[in-house]
Amino acid sequence: MKKRILSAVLALGLLLTTPALATQDGTFSRIRTYTGQFSDLAADSTFYDNVSALYEYGLSVGKADGTFGPADSLTVGQAVIFAGRIRSLYRTGDPEAGPHAYGGDGGPVAAMYLRYLQAEGVLDHTLDDCLADTATRAQMAHVLANVLPEEILPPIHDSLVTQAYAARQAITDVTEYTPYYQDILALYRKGVCIGVDDTGSFLPDASITRGAAAAMLTRMVDPELRVTPPWGTAEDTHSAQETTLGDLVEPGTYIAAPATGDEMDESIRYMLANNSHQLTLNYPGISVVQARSVMEEAIAILKSYCEQGYNSVTCNFNAAGTIILNFSAVSLSDTQVAAYRTASMEAAIAVHDQLWADGTLTEDMTDAEIARVYYTWICENCVYDYGATETSLSHLPYSLFENGIAVCDGYTGAYNMFLKLEGIDCYALSNDSHIWTVANLDGAEVHIDTTWGDSNPAAINYTYFAMTPEESWQQHSW
Repeated sequence: MKKRILSAVLALGLLLTTPALATQDGTFSRIRTYTGQFSDLAADSTFYDNVSALYEYGLSVGKADGTFGPADSLTVGQAVIFAGRIRSLYRTGDPEAGPHAYGGDGGPVAAMYLRYLQAEGVLDHTLDDCLADTATRAQMAHVLANVLPEEILPPIHDSLVTQAYAARQAITDVTEYTPYYQDILALYRKGVCIGVDDTGSFLPDASITRGAAAAMLTRMVDPELRVTPPWGTAEDTHSAQETTLGDLVEPGTYIAAPATGDEMDESIRYMLANNSHQLTLNYPGISVVQARSVMEEAIAILKSYCEQGYNSVTCNFNAAGTIILNFSAVSLSDTQVAAYRTASMEAAIAVHDQLWADGTLTEDMTDAEIARVYYTWICENCVYDYGATETSLSHLPYSLFENGIAVCDGYTGAYNMFLKLEGIDCYALSNDSHIWTVANLDGAEVHIDTTWGDSNPAAINYTYFAMTPEESWQQHSW
């Protein structure tokens, strides 16, 4: 017990005396020079720069026999040790000071590094019984994802990765069902990983080699070693990059006291075109009942713009008649709604650009042909969420793009985003239990129901694509 207390005191002393600013500003220093210490590291090795850097940053001295073993597998415990050293280097200026404060119990060496990372909030307890196991690449991603804060290891390829992943252009062997998939994507976004081929395949279930681990580790501490994904996004004349959700709305004129549905639509379009979620109106002498009526009219009109990702509203008004309508979605905070709207737009743009880049969409196609391509994409990339509740994300386009599940307003919102990116005029039409798309395709008004088109898991049903109003009425009246 006395020995453990002394170790803890020593570690505390290191924490207090080491000039932490040397690393907490994001600058890690190489403390020694690699001069061939590893006998099996050839100068032309794929991981030469990374393994030698791992030595120079003081993160590894290799194996006892003087080798490093770039092709050898790594255990979960060894991955945790490396991660603990980086965290300690960042926090204390010394790769061992932090973990050593959690040692002394006679257990596996890796255990004290694990306890240190858990105390720092980097890891949870899911790996407690796995330290002796061979680490998978997914487990390695989990161990590393939160070792350094975002201000030290920022997401430098956020949009590139988000768009390519959403468009199924890259990292296709990682899905929402892959263990630690968010951690894996985080490494791509931060330039720590680019995968093993031109499309960024990660091989999450494969074991991680010591060479590949060295690459990830050193990219975390050395910005010059970080990498850029080899894929790109469409940048030709059909790219929709920089388009916002506000751009998908025909600008309206602000009317302070809308007296008709058309005037309310003008004010709502004014709000949406300015990428705002708040609308201030003024009705002097308005009553509670009248205020509620205004609120209900506003949300009913907003349903026709379901691609915007709003489906709820709160109302505040005062005695002077000033009404403030705040639009949100499925009980989310304003920050969450904004984040989901942004992610949805980025994903829709990525799919749009990719379909043009790979020739699926071409200049000679009619509106109907373009709309059918997107109808097919929606049905192939989403399933209906039969377990959805009133507050499920499945009501938003975000869920379709991010999770591949949605209900009718999620389907319709995502589909309308695609059509509006193509300049096709459309809106959402609803009844008491359903919502679908009305679009102008090549001069004709048609009804399109992507939800019902995806109702058969075995095949896409094109009966619900480009229905006449009369045909649509037979399916769902309004």
